[in-house]
Amino acid sequence: MNIKRGLATLAIAALSLTSLAACGSDTAQDEEKPDSLSFWYYEEDDAGQTQAWRRAAKAFEKETGVKINFERKSFTQIAQNGSQFLNSDEAPDLMESNRGNGSAGVLSTMGLLTDLGDYVKQYGWDKKVTGANAAVAKYDENGIMDGDTWYGMTSYAEFQRVYYNKDLFAKYNIKIPTTYDEFVDAGVTPIAADAQEYGVMWLWWQLVSKNADSKFIDNWQLYRGDVDWNSKVLTNSVKTINEWLDKGFISRNATGMKAEDTTQAFIKGEYPIYQTGTWNQGRFVKQIKSFDWDAAVMPESNYAVGCAGNLLVIPEKSHHKDLSAKFIDYVLSDDVQNFLGNAGGIPVAADTSKITDAKSKAMIEEYDSYAKDGKLSYYPDYAASNLTDAVPAEFQELVNGTKKPADVLKNIHEKYDTGVEDMGVKNN
Repeated sequence: MNIKRGLATLAIAALSLTSLAACGSDTAQDEEKPDSLSFWYYEEDDAGQTQAWRRAAKAFEKETGVKINFERKSFTQIAQNGSQFLNSDEAPDLMESNRGNGSAGVLSTMGLLTDLGDYVKQYGWDKKVTGANAAVAKYDENGIMDGDTWYGMTSYAEFQRVYYNKDLFAKYNIKIPTTYDEFVDAGVTPIAADAQEYGVMWLWWQLVSKNADSKFIDNWQLYRGDVDWNSKVLTNSVKTINEWLDKGFISRNATGMKAEDTTQAFIKGEYPIYQTGTWNQGRFVKQIKSFDWDAAVMPESNYAVGCAGNLLVIPEKSHHKDLSAKFIDYVLSDDVQNFLGNAGGIPVAADTSKITDAKSKAMIEEYDSYAKDGKLSYYPDYAASNLTDAVPAEFQELVNGTKKPADVLKNIHEKYDTGVEDMGVKNN
């Protein structure tokens, strides 16, 4: 089966064929020693991984004399326009890319990402990044995760946790939930969630992941069978989101909120419960001063929403591939990985005995407990590139009250089938 490269526009695809042909194997990996390398990323500057990348950059510059020029983009810029950027003279030397079939997988099939296999062997990265963490960095010829070719390298991991404002729970004499029934009956509402971006979608996928089994996850993410759209795993999860909206657990005002709105609101102590990605934990450690907090995956979940982190990729058009790979090696060094673990991030190659921050250590241990058993459900939009916009749009309609749960699931079903069909990765 061959992936349909028509995911990009015909013009971009045609340009890709002519432009990439000029990048022959006899071209030097590094044309000359530059003053700096351009690195595009989209993490918050307070995020643990960003802090770790900057630490690596200082050590890299000290040894090589080459500066890392950090250029922050938005997630949307890279997600929606990545192929155009990578296929132009504006391509950076290094870039943070979302992982998954619909993101890094598609870019790999378009010939826009460098095969990192030789660098993996040279630096021994496959000894540091293994198992579930390696799966999101390797793709097959059809752009499906857990393949045999390294098109990126992850330097951290992430997953969705429920963050609790302990002071608000104590104020109302309610204990932090340890079972799902306690979570639903906590009595302290609302749950912070945005509908303009991905917050409600992530809550929905965590409800799916709570009851999912390996067959469901493999069918959804790796196309190993048909998704059962009538299963209780899917139908009950959408109904539950709707019930939470009706009960006020999630505010209908979520329709006008973005992720930064809900994150700031939680930091200010305005919400007792907030499910968000662990990329925010570094911010919470630094910025929350007025209350105590704790976090854990939604109680009684079979799977955790998450996986190894976004990839450091080297564009095929990079003029400084060797130096870019050398920087990645600094990011995976013991010093930087251990630093990341104490800065609120989840390292993929750290010595856990060196992690001294209690909250960070608890987060890392919780992630490892899911990762080592293959209990990570990734994110729902990884299956096809169109789902990154389509799924949140459906849940915004649910929040608005303009669609019923059955209609939301029906439309996600249609968009999923269309997206997977367009990618050409599944046998009929």
